[in-house]
Amino acid sequence: MSNDKKSKIYLLPIGLCCFMAIGIWIGHSLSGKQKSSSKVNDIIEVINKNYVDKVDGEKLFEETISEMLHKLDPHSNYISPKDMKALTEQIQGEFGGIGVRFTLLRDTICVTNVIPGSPSQEAGVLAGDKIIAINKKSVASKKITNDKVMTLLKGLSNTSVEVTLWRNERKLNKTLVRGTIPIASIPCAIMTTKNIGYVKIDQFSVTTAQEFKDQTQKLLDLGMKSMILDLRNNGGGVLQTAVEIVDEFLKDGETIVSTKGANVKKEVFKASIIGKLERIPLVVLINENSASASEIVAGALQDNDRALILGRRSYGKGLVQKDISLQDKSNVRLTIARYYTPTGRCIQKPYTDDYEKYINEESVRFEHGEQFRLDSSLLVDSLKFKTPKGKIVYGGGGIFPDVFLPLDTMGGSWYFTELRYSNVFQSFAFDYVSNKRSTWKNPSQFQKTFVIDEKLTQEFLKYAYKNVHIPIDPAGIAKSKRFIQTTLKAEIARQIWTEEGYYTVINELDKEMQSAIKILEKNKK
Repeated sequence: MSNDKKSKIYLLPIGLCCFMAIGIWIGHSLSGKQKSSSKVNDIIEVINKNYVDKVDGEKLFEETISEMLHKLDPHSNYISPKDMKALTEQIQGEFGGIGVRFTLLRDTICVTNVIPGSPSQEAGVLAGDKIIAINKKSVASKKITNDKVMTLLKGLSNTSVEVTLWRNERKLNKTLVRGTIPIASIPCAIMTTKNIGYVKIDQFSVTTAQEFKDQTQKLLDLGMKSMILDLRNNGGGVLQTAVEIVDEFLKDGETIVSTKGANVKKEVFKASIIGKLERIPLVVLINENSASASEIVAGALQDNDRALILGRRSYGKGLVQKDISLQDKSNVRLTIARYYTPTGRCIQKPYTDDYEKYINEESVRFEHGEQFRLDSSLLVDSLKFKTPKGKIVYGGGGIFPDVFLPLDTMGGSWYFTELRYSNVFQSFAFDYVSNKRSTWKNPSQFQKTFVIDEKLTQEFLKYAYKNVHIPIDPAGIAKSKRFIQTTLKAEIARQIWTEEGYYTVINELDKEMQSAIKILEKNKK
């Protein structure tokens, strides 16, 4: 028997004891009573003093709480104080920092973009600068991680941090006063054709609804007559934000979503009269990683016959959580309700308290071929609902698209995958644009005029071999050449114009995007 298996057997009775004790503790904590908390402390203390091996009592404690909550459902969870801080930043859509985007290249912090109006811009930091010291401590030519860089640069607003930059072969010292830096949840809002706008939402934070209104107004001003809303790989977020975004598309009084739970009052969210996008033809893109608030948006628009949903079955998270703070600033994220789409669908996928199986369901879908063809066995009559116009929609495990689009694997190769999952596209692009950042006026001009020719392609492939040791593979190049060239062009655009530049280029490879464009153009005629 392996040592790992032995350890699990030895820990089992200890875990069960903790499980029972912590169950009592959680119940009393949530009601303001903590009489049993001393018992938990006693058990942890006994383990620390007597167990055969050294045990991290705090880690054991936190993992046991999470395991207990997962017996209820897969989305109730315990969040440590450290993790809660990061999650709060994502939900609030802001953090304290200096306002730069960076990449780690050759063990050096390279500034790729400076956020307009940020402390870095005000202090004269430029894209292309390299940060070689922070608070007089060298960070150049040393193994450093993204998390470590963020820890050094982030902090409370109005606190100072000193950075040493390397620019044009000389050092520059800058003292920056940290400010409130927005976390953009809409990385891209562009006109993808003369009349079709494209909006990609990465997550639903507190600020997303206002971002959405600002960005869609910009597109309307540019002549948008129809829209593609991209919710692929969007894991969700704030319920109210999703409601506000759907409200822009629906007519006054139409139902957006309802929530019901045993211990909370039923709520029904309806559209108001404020929507500016009620007449805009709409296609929504979803996939297997579109979850929670993304499914609220897609479900509401589908059930009200307001949009055509394209893609693959969404994740299937139909549960609503409430955050309950504990004394040490940790959190119990507890499921308090289920949400239902306007036709009455609950789209929460089945759960049998096997948490690992639940979170790995995407690989099961892939193995069953669901990414490449619609699984009709999931379309059960008992889960069938009708929209006001008579369209059949289904509950029971995600939003089923109106038009199924298989996962696109054309042009893929192991060689391209290896290039894509290294940082070689980003690092080559950073070096390439070092003296070209003002060459092009905007992403549109860049897309129309810049070409990745054979000479530049070979230069990139040799760079990848020299710097990240990816051997040149003629067969892989032959199969994936267009993907390699377009991805390189997109990464060069990202270095100059961030995500707007990237998506302006990469969308030409995106078959799901191209399908959405064709549908909207066909309907226009």
